[in-house]
Amino acid sequence: MVVFTSMKINHHDAAADMAVITVGGEVMMGPESEQITTLVSDLLRGAKRVIIFNVADVTKIDSTGIGRFIASYNQAAGSGGEIRMAGASGVVFQAFRACRLDTVFRFYRTVDEACKRQ
Repeated sequence: MVVFTSMKINHHDAAADMAVITVGGEVMMGPESEQITTLVSDLLRGAKRVIIFNVADVTKIDSTGIGRFIASYNQAAGSGGEIRMAGASGVVFQAFRACRLDTVFRFYRTVDEACKRQ
């Protein structure tokens, strides 16, 4: 039996070169989480150079889910872009921290803070 996770994803433009991707629910192994890297590729091709992930509504994440964010980071870095993380708390932030990815990704409390040019 195959069980698909319940992940939600959408995005909007925050500026001419900036997009916010909101991810919610369970970011786990499976075809749903592949949407993350596909969307990042599309946005980078569309001249978005700063991509902010709003993960405030992520309830569960596994190593594959974290891998999707790492792949997105690599895509952005390879094209001169940047990934920012907003709203990570609890188990989500701890998962990134356990992998020492809190030293790779830039984390912000809110999307508004992440949108400020730095």
